[in-house]
Order: sequence, then structure tokens, then C-alpha cells
Amino acid sequence: MVVASLTWELSLPGCSSLKQKRSVIRSLRDRLRKRFNISVAETGLQDVHSRAELTIALVGTEGRVVESILDKADRFVENHGEAIIMRVTREVH
Repeated sequence: MVVASLTWELSLPGCSSLKQKRSVIRSLRDRLRKRFNISVAETGLQDVHSRAELTIALVGTEGRVVESILDKADRFVENHGEAIIMRVTREVH
């Protein structure tokens, strides 16, 4: 069994309020869940308007399948127009 997580520290340059930030993060979180069937949570920087920390987690039986999903999710977030990736942390056990 393989357990993996991927955490992004995101810059949200268009957000000047927590309401705008919630809208962007909610959209990204819901799209990640639907597209990849993974767990997603905002795990840090909740009180900062222009930054966010988002983490995904998944469990699988094959390491290469899990790694592939992490790669696809990372590209998906990278291509999201409203968020800029500042830092990525990947853990696979």
C-alpha cells in the first residue's frame, strides 16, 4: 500500500479579501476532488488574503499509479489561472 500527499503553497495575486480567496480555493479544491477522486484540504495560511496552502492525499496499491496521479494533479494546479505555485512538498510512503 502506498500513501502519498502533495502540498502546494499558492500565491493568489487577484485576491484582496478572504471572500475572494475562498471562492478561488473552493473552485480549485472541488475541481481536484472531482477530476482525480482525491482528498483535498486547505491546510494553512487561512487568514492571509493573497496566499493559500492546499494539500491532497491519496492511497493506492501501486507506487507508479500514485505518482502519476500526483503529477497530473500538480500540472492541473499549475495550469489554474488564478493561483501561482510558490512551493511544492511531496511525500510518498
